[in-house]
Amino acid sequence: MFMNIGFGNFINSRQILSISRFDSAPMKRLVQGAKEAGTAIDATQGRKTKSVIMMAGGYVVLSALLPDTIAARYRMGDGQTEPAEEEKP
Repeated sequence: MFMNIGFGNFINSRQILSISRFDSAPMKRLVQGAKEAGTAIDATQGRKTKSVIMMAGGYVVLSALLPDTIAARYRMGDGQTEPAEEEKP
């Protein structure tokens, strides 16, 4: 199943291992390493990177959407219609 990660870019949602914020130093180092190794996929369309999606196979996908937005789209694709229990107000 494919999932929209913003600006007309789609990924295979079954291959997602984690979705993280980009703003920490460890994530920035991870992304830099992936770029050097050729395993980074920039899906930001020139916008500011807000999330890092780790994929099976070692690929790192960069998105301009917030991790919460991507996670909500992931849950909706799994048939869930409500936020997870820990995210309810």
